[in-house]
Amino acid sequence: MSCSDNQPATPAQRLLPDRALPPYAYLPGQTPHPTRDHDGHSFAVEPDAPDAPAPPDAENWRSCHDYLYGIDLFNYGYCWEAHEAWEGLWIACGRQGTQAIFLQALINLAATGFKARWGSARGMRANARTAARLFHAAAQQLGPRSRQYMGFDVHSLAAQAKALRDRPLAVNPEAPGALPFDLVLRPE
Repeated sequence: MSCSDNQPATPAQRLLPDRALPPYAYLPGQTPHPTRDHDGHSFAVEPDAPDAPAPPDAENWRSCHDYLYGIDLFNYGYCWEAHEAWEGLWIACGRQGTQAIFLQALINLAATGFKARWGSARGMRANARTAARLFHAAAQQLGPRSRQYMGFDVHSLAAQAKALRDRPLAVNPEAPGALPFDLVLRPE
């Protein structure tokens, strides 16, 4: 997973290069809360769209900028921010159905990175376990012939989340926020 030092371990091509990344990745106790703190990178910032985001079209996911931006945020170390981007889409989906389950799995994957950066092994494992379970549930709903969904092999994401669940958290005090694992999301 690449939620460390705001740089992915393996460079990922930005999906929305014209949409700026935040000036810092939120981490409690180290950076201001993005929306609640007056010094936060998104405090009192009006969203690009005045209304709530529309749910992405699973067949035409490349046209959903909030979905793509969530991937960019995740790949460049903005785990909390990726979580927020995907959560808006999850709510727009009505929090039910295959698409909502898939988005909720991505939200938990971002939370896995956030908790790892924060140094919470228990939180990292719990979110990775939930992400794996949700990716598996989405795969079950898609059926045995459907491996690809919204640009990703859902079975592979489930396996990667499960591997993160079983991985020990080793926080390096020399590199605060660095993660002991590497995952870059590259939709196809």
